[in-house]
Amino acid sequence: MHLFCFGYGDVARRLAARLTPKGWKVAGTVRDPARAAALGALGVDAYAYDGSGTLPVAALQGVTHLLVSVPPPEAIVERHLDALRQIGWLAYLSTTGVYGDRKGEWVDAQSTPVAPLTERARRRVEAEQEWLTVGAQIFRLAGIYGPGRNAIDDLRHGRTTRRIVKPGQVFSRCHVYDIGSTLLASMERPNPGAIYDVADDEPASSAEVIELAASMLGIEPPPAIAFDEAAPSMSEMARSFYEECRRVSNARIKNELGVQLAFPTYREGLRAVVG
Repeated sequence: MHLFCFGYGDVARRLAARLTPKGWKVAGTVRDPARAAALGALGVDAYAYDGSGTLPVAALQGVTHLLVSVPPPEAIVERHLDALRQIGWLAYLSTTGVYGDRKGEWVDAQSTPVAPLTERARRRVEAEQEWLTVGAQIFRLAGIYGPGRNAIDDLRHGRTTRRIVKPGQVFSRCHVYDIGSTLLASMERPNPGAIYDVADDEPASSAEVIELAASMLGIEPPPAIAFDEAAPSMSEMARSFYEECRRVSNARIKNELGVQLAFPTYREGLRAVVG
């Protein structure tokens, strides 16, 4: 089996680590030529590719599975259409941001229409539609966290962590390991054109997560700051997250793909980091 990843980032790298011991060949793209060379030294067929032009024909020859995690705009489908039609499993990683603001209500791909509020999310919807034309499966990811990307490490290493409080505001999350498990399950049960939401079981506020992380470390949490007070100093992207509120259902990945989450809530995810 041969997996090719457009965008060899954290999700792709961790998925590859679970496949290569089983004899899979893995290849992918990165933007930095130096990183491509470094990955090559580790046995990954890496291509420096910034989204312009077309990959060498040989890059996609023999590929059986393809994972796409690069953000739009991109023209991969248009530029590599013939090769893509020969690949049996195609997966496009999107975002639950395509649902927009649902005032804290539950959303799922089967019953909730997209309603993107930001240009970033609108581009994702367009990319989803393009990938569906070639039979890709769409995975809408909630907020990703995992090793090196969590509240415990933020507090440990003194990264800027503010405990922002906005009553009623919650976020859905997904651990990077469980994203990989979902993709592996999809490989076993491919369903071209299907759209899956990938999230854990319990949406929660960012303040709750920071408070638990601080408790686990035996330190005081950062002072609480009201969203209205913090908003003027936040980036446009950060503000946009707080201006939308939704709870993401993971029912389909459990019922259809048989996914069992290793980290069903942020609690298990933080405990794994603390050790």
